[in-house]
Amino acid sequence: MSTSAPDQFLFSYGTLQLDSVQLSQFGRLLESEDDVLAGYALVEVQIRDPEVLAASGIEIHLGLVLDSAAPPIPGKVFRLTPAELSAADIYESENYRREKVVLASGTRAWVYVKA
Repeated sequence: MSTSAPDQFLFSYGTLQLDSVQLSQFGRLLESEDDVLAGYALVEVQIRDPEVLAASGIEIHLGLVLDSAAPPIPGKVFRLTPAELSAADIYESENYRREKVVLASGTRAWVYVKA
């Protein structure tokens, strides 16, 4: 997708972990590391975007909302190029906004929260 170095960390707790989504959005399967995010709770998000539905095959996705009492959320950390991060923004569309968080490992990463 891009020749620039993958220098952007992205924490995924949902459909970005699916091979079909990675291939459709990034043209490759992503390497990942396990990590955990605290301070958020998972909620359901109804997806209507036909391209997102085609890539994931799932109508109900997960989203994050602030909740300091919620249990930590396990997920995967991907290292993306700036162009791949932009492709992830397109995939997440109007349902999400991207925020910077600090994970349990200390890694500063982007994450998509419910818009």
